[in-house]
Amino acid sequence: MKVGIVGMPNAGKSTLFNALTRAGAEAAGYPFTTIEPNVAIAAVPDERLDRVAAVIGSDPIVHESLEVHDIAGLVRGASAGEGLGNRFLASIRETDAICHVVRAHSDAGVPHPEGEVDPLGDAEMVEAELMLADLETATRRLERVTKQARTLDKDAIAERDWLADVVAALERGEPVRSVPVPDAVGPRGPRSLQALTSKPVLYIANVDEGTDEAPPELAGHARAGGDSAIALSAKIEAELAELDAGEAELMRAELGISESGLDRMVRAAYSLLGLISFFTAGAGVEARAWSLRRGGTASDAAGRIHTDIQRGFVKAEVIGWRDLVECGGYAPARDRGLLRIEGRGYVMEDGEVITVRHT
Repeated sequence: MKVGIVGMPNAGKSTLFNALTRAGAEAAGYPFTTIEPNVAIAAVPDERLDRVAAVIGSDPIVHESLEVHDIAGLVRGASAGEGLGNRFLASIRETDAICHVVRAHSDAGVPHPEGEVDPLGDAEMVEAELMLADLETATRRLERVTKQARTLDKDAIAERDWLADVVAALERGEPVRSVPVPDAVGPRGPRSLQALTSKPVLYIANVDEGTDEAPPELAGHARAGGDSAIALSAKIEAELAELDAGEAELMRAELGISESGLDRMVRAAYSLLGLISFFTAGAGVEARAWSLRRGGTASDAAGRIHTDIQRGFVKAEVIGWRDLVECGGYAPARDRGLLRIEGRGYVMEDGEVITVRHT
């Protein structure tokens, strides 16, 4: 899963990036600290996989990963060349989702580019710049496809008409994802456009210590767009990231924080993208977590593991992770009738452990 982090300068993007990935991107209280896009891979922790591996005797343990892209802050007029962020928008066009970091803390030591803290106003300003960038891209694409449509190519005509609707929506200040993609266009149109505003958005309110909720106006804005919002303190997460696991757990307990920022961010992103996790594990071999679109089948899960396994699919042995752990392994789970045999059309559930038998 790939996510791109956007936001205004000094919103806390790079501080959050460091905390989530421990990649050490430079962070400071002045604009444009990030002048090159930062990319890091963060393991997605999942206690369920750890417990399955311990029972089965698996080694090593391979968690799912999150590829995080952090770009320079976006300022008003970025689409017209102001600031630095617009130079790097291309680096997040291929991500699956956008994490929009919005300042909601009151630290007077961190200057605000607009002079005052206004979470909703900041969010709308960045979104306007993303839409203007998409408008430029969509207009150029429409010009090319219009020329192709003159040959009466059906695919080009369908894409031209869709792009015309996209351009009109962007001119009204509406994101690309508000325009349905006709069946005649299919996935090729969005794939060619790679619009920033076609992606789901996870708003991350960078709040003061002790604040558990995103500002109501920001949360409402997210719901109105079919998106999600969470609150966390980038400063606290950065401090926690500097500690070892035991010390971090103690500090979280003292602060009343039940889970890490990465856990919350990943859980929210999975929900937003409609993803679930499934596991594979065996004695003496790796235990691994895999992501899968909700509604995906056992055949789809096999394809995530390897296309050859999907092609040679015969049957799948499936069990919920908790049942497997409580039984103490595959053999006792089989004896109790909890290890089920499923066909390729079986719809996977979150947290299930699968063993695919194949030719």
